[in-house]
Amino acid sequence: MSGPARSSGQGIARPVPVAASTTGGDPDAEPERIAESATGLDMILTDAALGPLRRLVPPVSSSLRFTAALARRPRTVLGHTGRLVGEWGRIGLGRSEVAPNAKDKRYVDPAWSGNPVLKRAMQAHLVTAQTATRLVDDAALPWAHDERIRFSVTNIVEALAPSNNPALNPSAWKTAIDTGGRSAVSGTRRLVRDLSSAPRVPSMVEPDAFEVGEDLARTPGVVVLRTPVFELIQYQPTTPTVHAVPLVMVPPTINKYYIADLAEGRSIVEHVVGGGQQVFMMSWRNPDARHADWGLDTYGQAVLDAMTAAERIAGAEQTGLMSFCSGGIITAMVLGHLAAVGQQDRVASATFAVTVLDQARGGTVGAFLDEKSAEAATRASAKKGYLDGATLAEVFAWLRPNDLIWNYWVNNYLQGKPPAAFDILFWNADTTRMTAALHRGFLEMAVRNSLTKPGAATMLGTPVDLSAVTVDAYVVAGIADHLCPWQSCYATTQLLGGDSRFVLSTSGHIASLVNPPTNPKSTWRTGSPNVPDADEWLASAQTEKGSWWTDYTRWVAERSGEEVPAPTELGGGQPTLGAAPGTYVFDK
Repeated sequence: MSGPARSSGQGIARPVPVAASTTGGDPDAEPERIAESATGLDMILTDAALGPLRRLVPPVSSSLRFTAALARRPRTVLGHTGRLVGEWGRIGLGRSEVAPNAKDKRYVDPAWSGNPVLKRAMQAHLVTAQTATRLVDDAALPWAHDERIRFSVTNIVEALAPSNNPALNPSAWKTAIDTGGRSAVSGTRRLVRDLSSAPRVPSMVEPDAFEVGEDLARTPGVVVLRTPVFELIQYQPTTPTVHAVPLVMVPPTINKYYIADLAEGRSIVEHVVGGGQQVFMMSWRNPDARHADWGLDTYGQAVLDAMTAAERIAGAEQTGLMSFCSGGIITAMVLGHLAAVGQQDRVASATFAVTVLDQARGGTVGAFLDEKSAEAATRASAKKGYLDGATLAEVFAWLRPNDLIWNYWVNNYLQGKPPAAFDILFWNADTTRMTAALHRGFLEMAVRNSLTKPGAATMLGTPVDLSAVTVDAYVVAGIADHLCPWQSCYATTQLLGGDSRFVLSTSGHIASLVNPPTNPKSTWRTGSPNVPDADEWLASAQTEKGSWWTDYTRWVAERSGEEVPAPTELGGGQPTLGAAPGTYVFDK
């Protein structure tokens, strides 16, 4: 989460909105940027089992610290209050020069500046929002308490924006008049539908906007292995020769695997296959209460099983691993296990995409994690046997209220319009469950930051020491990622014992991954990963035009063995189990 914008200290004539980016009722304007916010959820939303209300109300300890901090600064508080009251007076008299930021899409309708009532409502909200933000800034709270208070203030302020009020929003009135009231009826129906089941937030995409296997997850391949935990897909080569070492992709444990295989031209799988790799994809089963005991060892063994199958089919002794989000945490633990048992040479290369192994400051959600909340969350998921992905989506939406709540509140309900069709948002809504045991394992590691301490975590009965992992690693992060801050991703290069290449992509958590070379705006940065400080690395990094996909294809090819003739049939001579995308991807 980017959090509230910081005060520039230059007065309040033109306040910056509390959220770093706003879209108002224009979901078509910047779908890529909205998608950066609408990331899929994985283990770092640690106490999501407790529901969104817990996050909206700051803990008592944080509230007391905030109050005490302001009490120690009475002049500062009085100064902000006096300026706020004075500006309210100028607004009432029509003499205020307060105006929205040029990027604030909520107030683009000319009525907000032309109608005196609407203009005053807008100005009053903007100046109040900035005052609230400055009070949080001036409190100078410790990081975790600051994030908790800032999160609550942001949500309250953005909820009170006049653009969210059906009686004040001019676009809602205009649409109702133009449609003869049908927009109000349609908006009400959408509201009732969304509130009837989790996640109880506005829909970001229509449920029938895309079809998996037709529009998305359509790279040709076959299922070559099915276990109770996962299916393994082998993709059809598109080059006459392929590299001898297969590449196994390990997706997140929440949301479906096809974030790596979106639409044609936007698929990492398609791109890497086109680079001559033998690509295999793990597609996790959507677990339910029957699978409550599937923990880190279960998923770690699944990665090993996928490697064994890929090696058999390709006739290779090694495998490359490319992992995403929480799949990267499991992959790192598997590497630690292989290092401990003397089998690390089975892995030719390892890739960690938007993965945080060092949880010391793992973003806004990390500020809400403590041992007490972790225990409560563990008990909550244990009662069901799983953590519901829909509940996680609801909690996450409140991390970016303008982008993921109020933007669609205006479009879907006040204007009665369907949300724009966008593939990443469709994938984001296609959530899965997380088993209670896996949820517990992730929570326990996050609380203790176990992967930074040799032997503090175990995988399949062996201690995990990431410094003993000497496999070459490719580490990818997004510079605007608020779930897995790029600095925390960079820390992976300091934990692993081998050579690492760190790449900083543009955009946020997911848009940084779905970054094809055809995007003319794409850039990425790279530099030496040997410096311990992430900001020092950034200062010396070089910016390259294009996508990191091209760089990655070259890097992984150098570590994938010699080129051999592409296989004429998939499955290594064994019967296959159906065409990609398989069956587990359709589990609800």
